[in-house]
Amino acid sequence: MKFTHAILVAQATACLAFIGCKSPQARIGAPEQLTINITPERVQRGEYLANHVAVCMDCHSRRDYSKFAGPMIAGTQGAGGEVFDHKMGLPGTFYGKNLTPAALKSWTDGELYRAITTGISKDGTALLPMMPYQNYGKMDREDIISIIAYLRTIPPIENPVPAAKPDLWLKPILKKMPQKATFQSKPALQDSVGYGRYLVTFAGCADCHTKRHMGIPVKKKSLAGGMSFPLPIGTVQSANLTPDLATGIGQWPKKAFIARFKSFDPKTFHSFATQNGFNTPMPWLFYSGMSEEDLGAIYSYLQSLKPIKNKTVAFTPKKAKILGKDAKAETAGLKKI
Repeated sequence: MKFTHAILVAQATACLAFIGCKSPQARIGAPEQLTINITPERVQRGEYLANHVAVCMDCHSRRDYSKFAGPMIAGTQGAGGEVFDHKMGLPGTFYGKNLTPAALKSWTDGELYRAITTGISKDGTALLPMMPYQNYGKMDREDIISIIAYLRTIPPIENPVPAAKPDLWLKPILKKMPQKATFQSKPALQDSVGYGRYLVTFAGCADCHTKRHMGIPVKKKSLAGGMSFPLPIGTVQSANLTPDLATGIGQWPKKAFIARFKSFDPKTFHSFATQNGFNTPMPWLFYSGMSEEDLGAIYSYLQSLKPIKNKTVAFTPKKAKILGKDAKAETAGLKKI
């Protein structure tokens, strides 16, 4: 849900200005000859990243959006099939791909690695950048390898997923979007701000929490919220994550910031039926699984940013309608972050 027509047009315009007519494979190159040694440590790290930081399972599982925050439907983890189409402002119809071994058994590790970090599929076609390969290509190589190791071990689910159907005008533009990865080393845990920046990039926080003009992120508004997400019952606006005292999280102590995420731990939080009332695209149930140490690092990084005054409205209903008690409480809570 991170990309609209305008965003894609803006990205494509930039790509067309700097990139020739070469195919994605010609520009990026063939997948490397990579054989990943699947170790318990890598699988454990990959499970954590895929479910709670990069949240791959957010888009690559089926979600029940009749309940708050769209909890994962049991038995669909990684099986794909979630639809992303014109109703979300996308130029075509796209599907979350099946990431289980049932679908990836014919993929080499190098092909998976290239797809995740550069946006080129096994057959050489370009992936829609709502799969944030532009972020993943900036991560530590070992973290991407750990995610692949984890994907190789999840239960296989036979679930054929239809091919994407981009609008006609998008097809030639889409070919220009993949880009080479520019990896970095994961900062030391002791570098709380640096490590927090790394996690914020991995989690794609800025993708949703930065206002855009004609599809282009407004640099002066980075992480200050204000991006709108249309829902059937109204519009949700992303929150200001800068340390502004009046409109951001400047008055939030670290403990409260961490508690906000942990309050959605599926072990204790039971997602309620929205009854067509307020809902949110924020994958709280996934991010709640982040460790307190990692959430604390994210907090440290956000607090290091320049405060930006930008008041956002958590939810604007399409028409006057009485929301459920739980939805009212949740809306009120979101206004604080």
